[in-house]
Amino acid sequence: MALHKILKIVALLLSVVGIIFLAMIIAKGDAEVTATGYGVDGFLYVAYIMFAITIIFVLFFVLKGISAGNIKNTLISIGAFLLIVVISYVLADGNPMHVGEEELSASGSKWVGTGLYTFYIMAVLAIGAMVLSGIKKVTK
Repeated sequence: MALHKILKIVALLLSVVGIIFLAMIIAKGDAEVTATGYGVDGFLYVAYIMFAITIIFVLFFVLKGISAGNIKNTLISIGAFLLIVVISYVLADGNPMHVGEEELSASGSKWVGTGLYTFYIMAVLAIGAMVLSGIKKVTK
């Protein structure tokens, strides 16, 4: 319970600091903030701190959940996902591309293709699982 109270106080303090920086930005006006960036750095630091705290807690609770559950099934799932990423990497082509005025390297193109193929494979598997689940419910 003490951790919950500490987190509430930290959240309150970060909120107040964020509101102060927002008020400073609004008080200066768009023209000066655009020209000088006045107050934006502090506002961003508050956002970075909140983001870091969120990431730390997410990682903590994910690792806690993994260790509390069936580790064998977790490792099998992670291995299956990595296998899908490897298959996607093999399927992706690494041709350099021109994107606007910039050029995407062969490696960058390969990783973008890998991400797309991974998404497609995972989407097909998810849709297939939903269809099979629906068929099983109908046949019972």
